[in-house]
Amino acid sequence: MVLSSAPINETDNAQMARLIRCVIDEFGVSRTGTVYDDPTTDCISQLVENVNAGYWVIDNDGEIQGGCGFYPTEGLPDKCAEIVKYYLSSAVRGKELGGKILDLIIRRANDAGYTSLYIETFPLFDKAIDMYKRCGFRLLDSQLGNSGHTATSIFMMKTLAD
Repeated sequence: MVLSSAPINETDNAQMARLIRCVIDEFGVSRTGTVYDDPTTDCISQLVENVNAGYWVIDNDGEIQGGCGFYPTEGLPDKCAEIVKYYLSSAVRGKELGGKILDLIIRRANDAGYTSLYIETFPLFDKAIDMYKRCGFRLLDSQLGNSGHTATSIFMMKTLAD
């Protein structure tokens, strides 16, 4: 498996959207008020175009196995981006690729001038939450910004290095 070094391509959109929705269903997370019914899930490459954002995928011979990005979600503090649409197929979980792509996103967001990163998630993604904590994310008391994802209940923030 190869972690692509280029941003998501338009041809990757359908595979990534399908993977995201499969993971939501696999974990039994709400389809309403989440990335599942977010219209930008179907056009990730366009979402990150022409803004200070990026999205990368995990590719296995043309089959998308996961992805993660950062995006300047409306309503976040100045110089803060949100980790967006971070999902991995069951085929790559537990193989350290999730940590590698998160590290890539943290570095890219820092290089893009962001000073902090925010993420929203669900208690059902407990292994991911543990990984975020190991990477320096801390729990917040409430949601920040206007992601439109009203069903999330875990909110975290990380300060980036200068």
